[in-house]
Amino acid sequence: MIDTMIAFVDELRTVGVPVSMVEAIDALAALEHVDLGDRSAFKHTLGATMVKNERHYEAFDAAFEAFFALHREKPDRAGTDQQGRTAPAQGPPGGGRGGDADLEELARAIMEALSAQDWAMLGVGAQEAVRRLAGIEPGRPVGGTYYLYRTLRRLDVDGMLQRLLAEARVEAGTLSPLEERLLREEMERRIERLRSELQAEIRRLLVADRGREAVARTLRSPLLEDIDLMHATRHDLARVEKAIRPLTRKLAARLAQKRKRRRAGRLDFRRTMRRALATGGVPFEPVFRSPNPHKPDIVLLCDVSGSMATFARFTLQFTYAMSGQFSKVRSFAFIDGVDEVTGFFEAGGDFARSMERITTEAEVVWLDGHSDYGNALDRFRERFGEAVTPRSTVIITGDARSNYRNPRPQMLGALSQSARALYWLNPEPRAYWDTGDSVMSAYAPFCDAVHEVRNLRQLEAFVEQVALPAPGRLRLAG
Repeated sequence: MIDTMIAFVDELRTVGVPVSMVEAIDALAALEHVDLGDRSAFKHTLGATMVKNERHYEAFDAAFEAFFALHREKPDRAGTDQQGRTAPAQGPPGGGRGGDADLEELARAIMEALSAQDWAMLGVGAQEAVRRLAGIEPGRPVGGTYYLYRTLRRLDVDGMLQRLLAEARVEAGTLSPLEERLLREEMERRIERLRSELQAEIRRLLVADRGREAVARTLRSPLLEDIDLMHATRHDLARVEKAIRPLTRKLAARLAQKRKRRRAGRLDFRRTMRRALATGGVPFEPVFRSPNPHKPDIVLLCDVSGSMATFARFTLQFTYAMSGQFSKVRSFAFIDGVDEVTGFFEAGGDFARSMERITTEAEVVWLDGHSDYGNALDRFRERFGEAVTPRSTVIITGDARSNYRNPRPQMLGALSQSARALYWLNPEPRAYWDTGDSVMSAYAPFCDAVHEVRNLRQLEAFVEQVALPAPGRLRLAG
């Protein structure tokens, strides 16, 4: 048990979940008061003592399932489980008429378990489905996702959901729109329960074949704040989008506390000396003028071309979620043309719809719809130059890939001279800058700072820097 716990903690640290030695010791001490046979209590005890951030719980869950996979008893040859329940008939997984009939019988048994919410029977059916349909080959280095997809496809889970809905509608009769929605959500939850049972069984078999550490490596995924926004899957993007709002609320609260604690006010000499009269003229308690921290105006220019569309989406969403930390936010989108899109983002509006409006309504294409940073900057100065004032902090997001067209860096230089500060956020790794058609080095000298921002952690750090600027203007490149 101790060796398993040590390996488990090492895995958590490898994926980025911070677990100190003291927390690991606390977890072991807490387990003394838990029934180790109760897997749910065991898991929650470890989570309560080791996980400090809810965004890390998914990584914890994946590691836990690998290191503490269930060891289930297989149904006996008569087709019953330990509770005496009848299991789906076991037959060869091959094709042919018999194989198809057996598959239909298995699917029907799983459907009956879902309809009756018989979770014990569903677990038995999931074991049999994985045994017959996943095609797990011992020693083959294939991730569990492949086997899960294979099993779900053979079971036709989407069709199973539709059949469940149809049967429930017949049984319920006429349904109102609300009842229909609730019914669909309930059936989707049951199908998700089936997915979880299948995934747990696949993981159990893989652990038995390859060992805990090997399976944990295949299950690793970056923490939510470290997901590369340029190469994220649809599932990852959905997770990031869901996390942005609570993340920005926490950041806003942290910024408010930092502003409150800052002692940036100048010494009030007169009040200091007046207070010193009570201590014989010795100024034990200096008095400072109340600081009046200035919230910056933000002018955001986002490259929304094909390669940058995903990054622009999250930059805009994050910035507008943080808009209360700025005195004003104006947004502009560009490809080879540029247009203002501030009005597309109304308070409480649908952000996805706002992004769709950019692609359909904004005049971001001037000639051929291929990125042209030089022309976009030139047209921005011509059409919207008044947006940049000495109070403005300009943020440009893009990879600086201009399709070998004239970058016109002097246009950026003119913007920089008009603004309070100018930052460039590039979602590409630094190693890719100035390769191919990238002209990052042509623009960097005119920026106060150029940041590699590829994930939420880096975006959060940058927003905090802008919202709490250091006094004075410091020229940095790179």
